[in-house]
Amino acid sequence: MPSASVPILKPCPGRRIRLIRWLRAGLFAVVFGWLLRQVEHRLTSGPQPAGFYCGLVQGALMPTALPSLLTGSDVAIYAQSNTGLIYKLGYTLGVNLCGLLFFGFFFLRLQRWRSQSLAHAQPTTGHPPQDAPNRNGSNP
Repeated sequence: MPSASVPILKPCPGRRIRLIRWLRAGLFAVVFGWLLRQVEHRLTSGPQPAGFYCGLVQGALMPTALPSLLTGSDVAIYAQSNTGLIYKLGYTLGVNLCGLLFFGFFFLRLQRWRSQSLAHAQPTTGHPPQDAPNRNGSNP
């Protein structure tokens, strides 16, 4: 009786990399959600109003509140009891520094990808390849 061969599927490295990236992003969201709740608890439990440093921390953590807000958790992203202008300056600075950090790394990585793709697309000698068509469109 002939034996039926079952093809063995090899794991796709692209899928594994994407899975690892999604797991990292999920872990990052969980850790920052936990951190945001801890900071919120400590900052709102004190009797004095929130000042510059509290605004700086809450502003920096505000973008990380999105996963918690999407899951239905009610997290405070702005202190109701604050010192006014000083708190708002700290909050604004915190949001902007967080954005600078995030988008700075994003655009740095984008620039690296672009330079790598250009390096692979251009010939290394600076001369066109031998089989490239000349100016009138015909091959030499």
